[in-house]
Amino acid sequence: MGKLTDILGSNSGFFNNWTDVKAADDFGPIPPGTYVCHITKGELATSRRKQTPCYTLTFRVIEGDFVGRLLWHEIWLTLAAKAQAKRDFDKLSFTDPERQVEQPIPPDRIRCRVKVVIHKDDNGTEHNNVKSFEVVGIDTPKADPFAPGAGESSTGGPAT
Repeated sequence: MGKLTDILGSNSGFFNNWTDVKAADDFGPIPPGTYVCHITKGELATSRRKQTPCYTLTFRVIEGDFVGRLLWHEIWLTLAAKAQAKRDFDKLSFTDPERQVEQPIPPDRIRCRVKVVIHKDDNGTEHNNVKSFEVVGIDTPKADPFAPGAGESSTGGPAT
């Protein structure tokens, strides 16, 4: 196991005034409403309890008071939910979902309007639930500051 001083490096004063620091509140659900988000990821998964297959979309809020917060939406891959899966995959322009669910979604490109509600579990725990989403645009990717620029070769040196 490493030493704390080895991993903190220039942050060696991290624990200074520790007793004076107010602990952050835990994240609770964001209020119900409609949020503008980017899809950051789509991945195959299974539910925790029953291992039901699904395709999980991860949304990141990009406007308003809750910028940066994440929301998740499961597209259930069952015969009973086939019509809903078709609806959601159509929104994503998936024409061959059997193949496309195994491909990465370009992060931070698909802009959506996401309707969020609060759901209360049987044990009383509240969490956000994505009720619906609508694709409202495709954003151009952010420029990679480390990509070769004009007049520069792909090796990082001057173009010849």
